[in-house]
Amino acid sequence: MVMFGAQVCGDLSAGAAREWLVPDGTGGYAMGTVSGLRTRRYHGLLVAAEPGQPSRRHLALAALDPVVTLPSRAQVELAVHEWAGGAISPAGHTLLERFDLIDGLPRWRWRIGPVVIERELAMVHGRAHLGVVHRVVSAPGPVTLSLKALVTWRDAHGERTAAGPPPVVEAHGTGAVVEGSFRLRGPGFEQISQWYRDAHARVESDRGLPASEDLWCAGRFTQTLEPGEAIAVEAWAGTGDDARGAEWIVERARRRNRSLTHDASDATDAALVLAADAFVVGGTAGAPDVVAGYPWFGAWSRDTMTAYEGLFLATGWYDEGRELLRSYAATLDGGMLANTADTGQTEHNTVDATLWFLHAIERHVDGTGDDDLAAEVLPALDEVVAAHLRGTRYGIRADGDGLITQGAPGVALTWMDARVGEIPITPRAGKPVEVNALWINGLVAIIALKERLGQDSGALPALLDRARASFERRFPIGGPLHSATGLQDARPLYDVVDGPAGDDPALRPNQLLAWSLPRGPMRGQAVPPALSSLITPLGPRSLAVGEAAYAGAHAGGPTERDAVYHQGTVWPWMIGPYADAHSAESAKNHGVLLEGIEAHLWEWGVGSVSETADGDAPHRATGCPFQAWSVAEVLRVRRNVG
Repeated sequence: MVMFGAQVCGDLSAGAAREWLVPDGTGGYAMGTVSGLRTRRYHGLLVAAEPGQPSRRHLALAALDPVVTLPSRAQVELAVHEWAGGAISPAGHTLLERFDLIDGLPRWRWRIGPVVIERELAMVHGRAHLGVVHRVVSAPGPVTLSLKALVTWRDAHGERTAAGPPPVVEAHGTGAVVEGSFRLRGPGFEQISQWYRDAHARVESDRGLPASEDLWCAGRFTQTLEPGEAIAVEAWAGTGDDARGAEWIVERARRRNRSLTHDASDATDAALVLAADAFVVGGTAGAPDVVAGYPWFGAWSRDTMTAYEGLFLATGWYDEGRELLRSYAATLDGGMLANTADTGQTEHNTVDATLWFLHAIERHVDGTGDDDLAAEVLPALDEVVAAHLRGTRYGIRADGDGLITQGAPGVALTWMDARVGEIPITPRAGKPVEVNALWINGLVAIIALKERLGQDSGALPALLDRARASFERRFPIGGPLHSATGLQDARPLYDVVDGPAGDDPALRPNQLLAWSLPRGPMRGQAVPPALSSLITPLGPRSLAVGEAAYAGAHAGGPTERDAVYHQGTVWPWMIGPYADAHSAESAKNHGVLLEGIEAHLWEWGVGSVSETADGDAPHRATGCPFQAWSVAEVLRVRRNVG
């Protein structure tokens, strides 16, 4: 259980900077802040994803604003909103006594003298279906509670205003259907039909995006309650009468979350397991998929494969993982794994996602003994190697030295893929260090799988030897290593070799994969001390302080943020490779290494790990507050998987 008291909840600079997330297992969610203030366009109690399309989301129910009529007949508003111009009204956060996250579910308690009102909410797993329960915990007599439903129906990335028509609301005896798309159900529904104009989202303003929208007050649910009684409201995508009972929804979600964490070693471990569960969703054709981050990302193959060990092997979700790998194998084309963009268009536009896929397959088979999966996918893995030897899209090919080269005008194919307009910030054309570490790791993985099944490895060992020798000759700055041991020979590696402008010596964390991958080219050798300069409490910086392009703040509008996305910004997922690279050291150092991230679990995306953070202290979290590979790598390292 996580708890924040009145000093956090009642201070918008503190309480509204901490966000909670309740996923529905389809890509949709309920999301907001500890204080109750909507600070993002993405915040709402029902954000519904299209079936099989986790990135295509619509905001439906933005808020349920409680109004309490006390025994004295005085009315008190418990909601909190910010309006264009900066006004905060109502200011119900000042009445919040506490916020708890219990079994992954949020709970608020407001106190108005002797009257205490509690709110709990949950989603039905596998459906865009919300249950919200408001209970009178204590009161000197009956109180009347009204819940005003603020609705819209718009793309989660946009806004809707009163310049257009209001949402169509069709009242029913137990609630209403909105825009023919979602349904509200609860007691004593009364239609209101009124615009709430200029609701302000402060975080969108900080991000240089449109920050105002208008919300439609569809109506209110009202019930008079004795102490201990509750008013229950549901909202779900679709128009059929699919009521489940809000209290049942909350209790069922609580039981499910407890079952997921029954073998957790401690509270942090339990939080990470629940955080991991948020990203595993139903994909197309019934196979699982992975949402890269909330609230705005969908499924991306690179993120999915990088996070695979942490999300599926560290948690023991082997069956789901197997089906996901089989599903992704079916997307291979030209030796490349599909990278499904958030637009819903399928593109094959990464150099490393496929190599992470090789790693995920081998780790799965090695960890589970699933020889059937190995036999099923090995022909596809052979084709991956063959396609890279022939050459495939965007200049991706195995060069004569056995190393992978890549690059084409206007594209950025590695994980450092930020662009401003059509211009890549870090194109890294040539032979990137982590791509070739993954390539060598993948070749060994395929050979190991073939040996496991008694198959001939053919020309793969010779290709592997050539790639390894070339890596050891080309990547160490200062020339080939003379010894495999000793700090005197532990030198940083080039970030890219044989690029259009020559070899790039920029000190970045990408080279960590050469030491961290279980079958990587530098595994077991001493890690250069210079790499420790990248580390921060939330993970390694993407570029060392002192490099000409270093930027210590990931802030501003989209152009400013994208320009520094990989120029010093901290990426918590890289804590995994950093820990693995230093695995020869005492395992207890891993616990010390993770202390900053473990504290961060309660600082921003409550119970989760952010996408990025500023390179400069105090390393303010940025990007998505809930990010799959960040959570996965922390969980994997903590559970010592890999």
